[in-house]
Amino acid sequence: MHGLLMKCMKRHQLADMIYIGSDGSITKRRVRLLRLRQDTVTAYCFLRQERRTFKIDRILSVRPVYGHEKQPG
Repeated sequence: MHGLLMKCMKRHQLADMIYIGSDGSITKRRVRLLRLRQDTVTAYCFLRQERRTFKIDRILSVRPVYGHEKQPG
């Protein structure tokens, strides 16, 4: 997971992420990765329209966005 996050960040590539919150809710988010640390990633979240910090162990999947894919609805 860490390697894919790093690759997206270095390429300045958007990513679609499935994330499980502390309350157990699962959300799909489109993010622009800004900073990667050992246990967390800071990203601009297009769902919340703000900078957010995500725990890497709560990220269920990450997929790079290619071309002009539509924003998830």
